[in-house]
Amino acid sequence: MPNFGDPAGLVDLAVTAEESGWDGFFVWDHLQFDAASGPPVHDPWVLLGAIAARTTRVTIGPLVTPVPRRRPWKLAKEVTTLDHLSGGRAILGVGLGVPVAEEFTAFGEPSDRKVHAAMLDEGLEVIDLLLRGERVDHDGAHFHVHAQLVPGTVQRPRPPIWVAAMLPPRAGVRRARRWDGIFPIHAELGALTPEMVAGLAAELDSRPGYDIVTALGPDSDVAALEKAGATWAIDGPSSPAESFDTTRRRIAEGPPGR
Repeated sequence: MPNFGDPAGLVDLAVTAEESGWDGFFVWDHLQFDAASGPPVHDPWVLLGAIAARTTRVTIGPLVTPVPRRRPWKLAKEVTTLDHLSGGRAILGVGLGVPVAEEFTAFGEPSDRKVHAAMLDEGLEVIDLLLRGERVDHDGAHFHVHAQLVPGTVQRPRPPIWVAAMLPPRAGVRRARRWDGIFPIHAELGALTPEMVAGLAAELDSRPGYDIVTALGPDSDVAALEKAGATWAIDGPSSPAESFDTTRRRIAEGPPGR
């Protein structure tokens, strides 16, 4: 779900999703999203903390948080706290922060995508160790860390890290191979077809427990996506114009294909 609208309504929606048989509830991470239209945007981590306190079963986390505009140690502490508060139900979805460049430039952050990619890769190395509760002595191009954050996470060795990847370029796929899952979106088509998922699964040669997280389109076949190798199928508003009430009614009907 976008982190827009009434925050209490979003928390209630997560409860509805759990009661209706969904396996997870994930939120976007934006600061303003569209400066021109000015949607009411709320902090995803405060939302996720409230959702953790109101649910008992669903997996929760950001899809995705842009590491290049975050301090890795602060992000690691947020993930750790969410994992403890939820009893080990957190995931960490990460990415570059596309497509809203203004969420960098409006606050004096660098806008160069190559810089963002380098910050993401370096930041993930730091976050990985901090989530494990290990001592970190790191001096890199973008981050300098000499600390150990305790406690580590409930999940061991740490919560899964899912990496967003915009296709057809392969840089995101190569990055995701190093972590625990991939959340791919096709730049032109949006949701992947089962054939695309199967090709991606073969390219990744995914190990047991590796997640391929697919977005659902209007014509998606959940069973075919699962057969192709997808482990998660993500639903959400069908378009920016879809009303919150319409989304809520669809979520209350339960997951498609079940």
